[in-house]
Amino acid sequence: MTTSAKFERKRILYFVVLIFDLDDTLYPEQSFVEGGFRAVAEHAKVTWGWDEIGAFRDLSEIILRDGRGAVFDTWLRAHNSYSRSRVTECIRIYRYHDPSIELYPEAESFLRQLNPKTPLYLVTDGNKLVQQRKIEALVLSNKFRKLLITHRFGLSAAKPSTLCFEKIRAIEACQWDSMVYVGDNPAKDFVNLKKLGVFTVRVLTGNHSASVAKSGFDADVTIPSLEWLPDIIHGLQ
Repeated sequence: MTTSAKFERKRILYFVVLIFDLDDTLYPEQSFVEGGFRAVAEHAKVTWGWDEIGAFRDLSEIILRDGRGAVFDTWLRAHNSYSRSRVTECIRIYRYHDPSIELYPEAESFLRQLNPKTPLYLVTDGNKLVQQRKIEALVLSNKFRKLLITHRFGLSAAKPSTLCFEKIRAIEACQWDSMVYVGDNPAKDFVNLKKLGVFTVRVLTGNHSASVAKSGFDADVTIPSLEWLPDIIHGLQ
């Protein structure tokens, strides 16, 4: 059954407060990563005379092998070109490139056909300027009642902190069990919200799709993609 068919059967009612994570929940974060690497590779060509294609390939291989944290350090050291200032330069270019990113098709369909009266919110971790650029690239501002970037409230507000969710609860004057949160990362997204009674949904998309949650950290329900979210929401009403 297609997503559109699911929506034709019944639109989501608006008394559920629906909250989404951003990265790897609404769009594939890998597309942002690749765009950032391409921007850095282009900079390496223009500024240092390096091979652009090779630079992009090397950066992609490093993150696949080592994960995040010191990609540019490793890359520059491999070229005997390491300096703290060059790493900072690469990070700046990566973070502030113009992202070419798109919503998952299932997310686009869900948001397009969602009942407009549904209280819809977004809570996302990360550098506040970077996350804002992603939000603008995905044209999300007119789709959500409020978009909360946790780092605007300090690093301690990042998930699993419930600070931003408490703000949403205050805005909506609702109970915790009237809230539904959809995310992808079982290491931080669900554990504290479940304790409060928020209904949590894990979507198996992106970098954490194969992650095994610690005991008590996984969501109430796990779905393979947002195509299945309408049925989950309908089951709560």
